[in-house]
Amino acid sequence: MRSFHFSWQGILALLLCLAAIPALPLLAADAAPPVSSGTIFVIFILIAAAAALSFMRLSADLSAATLFFGAHAAAWLLLAGISGNEGKAQLSFFILIAASWLLAWRCVSVLSSMRSHSVAGNYTLRLLIPAIFGIWILIIWEAVTRGAGVSLVLLPPPSAIGSRIANSIPTLWIDVRQTILTAVLIGYIIGCASGFIVAILADRFAFLRRGLLPIGNFVSALPIIGVAPIMVMWFGFDWQSKAAVVVIMTFFPMLVNTVTGLAAAGNMERDLMRTYASSYWQTLFKLRLPAAAPFIFNALKINSTLAMIGAIVAEFFGTPMSGMGFRISTENGRLNLDMVWAEIAVAAIAGSVFYGIVAIVERMVTFWHPSIRGGQT
Repeated sequence: MRSFHFSWQGILALLLCLAAIPALPLLAADAAPPVSSGTIFVIFILIAAAAALSFMRLSADLSAATLFFGAHAAAWLLLAGISGNEGKAQLSFFILIAASWLLAWRCVSVLSSMRSHSVAGNYTLRLLIPAIFGIWILIIWEAVTRGAGVSLVLLPPPSAIGSRIANSIPTLWIDVRQTILTAVLIGYIIGCASGFIVAILADRFAFLRRGLLPIGNFVSALPIIGVAPIMVMWFGFDWQSKAAVVVIMTFFPMLVNTVTGLAAAGNMERDLMRTYASSYWQTLFKLRLPAAAPFIFNALKINSTLAMIGAIVAEFFGTPMSGMGFRISTENGRLNLDMVWAEIAVAAIAGSVFYGIVAIVERMVTFWHPSIRGGQT
């Protein structure tokens, strides 16, 4: 029994394989071309072999690799089998997809228990686990929409969205340049920089701190849907009005977080600076701003997503013939939902990259902080 390792995902995957046998074939009788018997046999072997190997006490690397290959190869064969037969998948198809998903679940569990002794290995694990999660969201989405024949208007499959992205790169690039590289970046820089400068002034002058922060909370509660058309009226239909909306959305989170961060330095550290006869600016740059850095980067990360939302929503109220919000609005009216999802996917990827860059810079700048060092002193 020492060589046996319990895996409830493996047991359930085997039971699902047994349940799928009487539910065969994979596709309806009028499917053309149907999945061959050889392909169905290979799918069963892949799932059963990976599940059986998951019971053995293999090394974590080998066990994870076996489960990864078995789950994804079986899923790929299943999805390839319904190509041209959308809406004709039978119950056995979905049962085998569920069995493959359980193997992927087991694979993620094994990867989560692994500990690497190298920095590269740790980064690989941290990327691989969420990547498998994301891949299986797409696989299940693809299997349900294509297997059940869901209308493209209601929910297009990821493959259709990917094809649309590949065929619309020039249009998407024009929209990215108009929305992200112009309105979002300029508004983000102006909003964050002005919020930071006003926070320093509010920290220096008490009347600003007492008068401005309550107004900041009030302005933060303003609905962007109401502010955006006003900005379009004031600054025109081009990127300037969208950048103005982004400035409003990013200014106050930076202001509030920076003021809070400047108060984070401890009394002992402040007393020490006083014993050195440090001026306000010396204390600010050598003690209080470093202590406020985690709060400032927290605002930068929050603003990286708020800026995207603000610019895209503002484009719904008037823009030149380009921009992500403009494209989403017009293509939705034409029922070109695959293009709408393509714009959403590009916006999500750009927002994630933007957030990731800020997070990496935070780790490089605040490497000394306990929150980055995992609480180690």
